[in-house]
Amino acid sequence: MFCYNCGCHLSEHDFCTSCGADVSLYKKVIRVSNMYYNEGLEKAGVRDLSGAIVSLRQSLKFNKDNIKARNLLGLVYYEMGEVVTALSQWVISKNMQPEKNIADEYIERLQSNSGRLDSINQTIKKYNRALAQCSQGNKDLAVIQLKKVLSLNPKFVHARQLLALLYMERAEWERAERELRRCMDIDRNNLQTMRYLKEVEQTLMPDDGEKQIVKRKKEEAVRYQSDNELIIQPLNVKEPGRSGVSTVLNLAIGLVIGLAVMYFLVMPAAQSRAKNEAQETITKISNESDAKTVRIQELESQISGLETDVSELNTQIDGFVGEDGTLQIIESLLQAAAGYVKNGDVVAAATALEAVSEKVNMEQMTEGFQQLYGAVFEKIGPDLATEYYNTGNDAYRAGNYPEAIEALTRAVNYDAANMEALYLLAQSYNSNGNKTEAIAAYDKVIELFPGTQRARSSQQARDKLAADN
Repeated sequence: MFCYNCGCHLSEHDFCTSCGADVSLYKKVIRVSNMYYNEGLEKAGVRDLSGAIVSLRQSLKFNKDNIKARNLLGLVYYEMGEVVTALSQWVISKNMQPEKNIADEYIERLQSNSGRLDSINQTIKKYNRALAQCSQGNKDLAVIQLKKVLSLNPKFVHARQLLALLYMERAEWERAERELRRCMDIDRNNLQTMRYLKEVEQTLMPDDGEKQIVKRKKEEAVRYQSDNELIIQPLNVKEPGRSGVSTVLNLAIGLVIGLAVMYFLVMPAAQSRAKNEAQETITKISNESDAKTVRIQELESQISGLETDVSELNTQIDGFVGEDGTLQIIESLLQAAAGYVKNGDVVAAATALEAVSEKVNMEQMTEGFQQLYGAVFEKIGPDLATEYYNTGNDAYRAGNYPEAIEALTRAVNYDAANMEALYLLAQSYNSNGNKTEAIAAYDKVIELFPGTQRARSSQQARDKLAADN
């Protein structure tokens, strides 16, 4: 442990032996931070990741420079599938301790695997898309997106919890339980997972049937001992007579009773059993049909999503290699630069540059593109401004003011410091009857070139135009 004031190693005393600072409270804070770190380490060892996060955050509250706690917090987030949060913790740790920090190894492992980084990016996009689809009511599409997320990042606990919640809403309790069990395998004491799992278990738990109490009737009989034998004689039973007519009558009655029992008891039971079997068969076929219908819907949704992805990729490709794509625009700029270097034709180079600037937003282009464009523009600007000034001057003297305005505007655009071109543009506007544009041009001459003859002439012409208005 080192002194917070001078950085020297602290002894067992409550003061720094080097600078004399009181470090008793500082030592307590460091001990509490280390205690929470050890607690988080123990919880992480038994896969209580949520509890480990709480303990490690407490450790960092007491000592934000606890590098071990911050690195372990990043590992816990990574194990829960939250790679971006884990990476942010490791970057902070690296900035606090640039040398001999294991966070360098963690960051290097992620950055060296470009496929893994792309997978993480896709995971975040698809998870956010699933959340948006849930808010819009497209639950089936959200399930498909979450399955894609989990195929890319199986340890993403939040994605599994959301998928389980969607299964619960669709009353697919077994699937919800399976996803929640997988969440428990990753993070054993996650409060949200335990709350969902309790709801699922209460739904899946069968009700206890009421026990039926069967009462046996008491046998009414007379029991007596005869020598070594026990004789049981039922009461109210008369010994049948020996008459043949009564025997036949008893047989007929028994036959009738048997037929009645078969008609009223056996046949309905058989019919009921046959109906139940038929109903079970129908239910099974219906369930299989529903499952196949849902599977078909999922596949159709996947096809739709893939078609959308293909359309987006085609759009991006067109943006690069299409007629007005990035590659074509870069090619136009390179041809303009090559033509100027080879032939020295400033007009052709300027026309090419203007065509390029109309097709792109210069702020969105790369730094190299902007530097090349600016270098060519600066190279041809003065010569081009002089040429446009001469053209505009000739047109002005010939009384062709619209052509003069067009040429002089280009001259000013290519060389803003050309006082003669700006003054002659103001005069052209004035002669053409464009008073508002003329006043604006005169004001610019007065502002940019104060104290010159052109500024005084511009002030006189402006005052005259203002007085006429």
